[in-house]
Amino acid sequence: MVSRVIPVDPFDLVIFGSTGDLAQRKILPALFRRYCAGQWPQDVQIIGAARSELDSDAFRDVVTQSLREHAPAHCTDSKALNAFLQRVDYVALDALTDEGWDQLAAKLTIDRVRAFYFSVGPRLFGPLAERIKAHDLATAQTRIVIEKPFGHDLGSAQALNATLAEHFSESQIYRIDHYLGKETVQNLMAVRFGNMLFEPLWNSQYVDHIQITVAESVGIKGREEYYERAGAMRDMVQNHLMQLLCLIAMEPPAKFDPDAVRDEKLKVIRALDPVEPHHIVRGQFEGGPNGCSYRDTVGNPRSTTESYVALRAHVSNWRWAGTPFYLRTGKRLVARSSVINVMFKDAPHSIFGADAGRHANVLSIRLQPNEGITLKVTIKEPGQGGMRLVDVPLDMSFAEALGPENQDPPDAYERLVMDVIRGNQTLFMRGDEVEAAWAWTDPIIAGWQARGDVPKPYESGSTGPGDAELLMKRDGRRWQGINP
Repeated sequence: MVSRVIPVDPFDLVIFGSTGDLAQRKILPALFRRYCAGQWPQDVQIIGAARSELDSDAFRDVVTQSLREHAPAHCTDSKALNAFLQRVDYVALDALTDEGWDQLAAKLTIDRVRAFYFSVGPRLFGPLAERIKAHDLATAQTRIVIEKPFGHDLGSAQALNATLAEHFSESQIYRIDHYLGKETVQNLMAVRFGNMLFEPLWNSQYVDHIQITVAESVGIKGREEYYERAGAMRDMVQNHLMQLLCLIAMEPPAKFDPDAVRDEKLKVIRALDPVEPHHIVRGQFEGGPNGCSYRDTVGNPRSTTESYVALRAHVSNWRWAGTPFYLRTGKRLVARSSVINVMFKDAPHSIFGADAGRHANVLSIRLQPNEGITLKVTIKEPGQGGMRLVDVPLDMSFAEALGPENQDPPDAYERLVMDVIRGNQTLFMRGDEVEAAWAWTDPIIAGWQARGDVPKPYESGSTGPGDAELLMKRDGRRWQGINP
């Protein structure tokens, strides 16, 4: 099966912070792969913008190094690379002054899509938006792309949204969450709303509970200062896990339209009950075979910032009344694994007797690293004598099911950046959605601070603190394993 490449119209893309880590690791390699795939025309402009005093040739050298390090080797032949570099330009400017902005304006093309990617720290989001407007760089076809964090709490998120709204309409603002660009995450909607098999069962009558796990084997090296301020709740739960929860729990939208989809996601967030203190576990990794402790990493022996969160959430609506959603995420865990497990209820009556054991269906949607979908079903164990039941997987790995040409699926940023150019906001967060997520998250964090809660220690390379297992055990359930 060969994937279809849908071309986009000519565009200018300005990357603020183009010499930074995100631009070098993700944005530029994503653009290069889309260029190699023939998705955009030859007269596109990629303009790097940063404070570094580079000329265009020096910046192209930086881009070359980035692509050789982060793009697939089969893409970086000299012909493709040289052709891509001809579309790359650079301007040195300052987000907080007028320096360099006239030079940027001179490089932009009239009457085409202009996208401004804010690959910078959050403190520069507002100043950049103001400068773009003040220097008349914004047109009807302008979009701005901003990365998380979208604020630190509800108040700061509201302030950021208000600042952006002074200069751009909501239809021009693209709040990017790279998790939504993953092929398997998009397949959540296809599995749910494209198959009659699942949708009638997707409710509290048939689903016992849902587990959402985003486990990381790496620590926080290189992000110490940010992570000590944010913690796992702000860094992962408030955005990534919240988005996965929305896609799992949302009602079918009337059509596959950006606002229709985001309206349904917003309803889920607003239907979330407050989380009881005994329904949440915080953890902080200690030293082990995989490295030093969290406190050693951040250089704060009294840090109470969590590197792990597990919680039980409830969506109070007719579809999900009484069905718990268990979310967990953590650093320095046993493996890197992101998976959603939909745990169906047992059959209401077993005709096979007690010896057959208890069996239930599980739909596992693997987001990374081995993208695919597995449905665990119950069958008879082969052999003579008796009816012994076993659970076996109906397994679909994307690489195997869709052919060898799909073994290297597009990176999330490839899809998302092209959606920006197309003007498709389906996979981007809306301002009211961000604020609703903070409104649910803030009381949890405030409760920790008021009670003086200290994270439970867990060993690096483990599955997390033991209290997370007890969270499930009290409900007569258990976590599915964290498998690479």
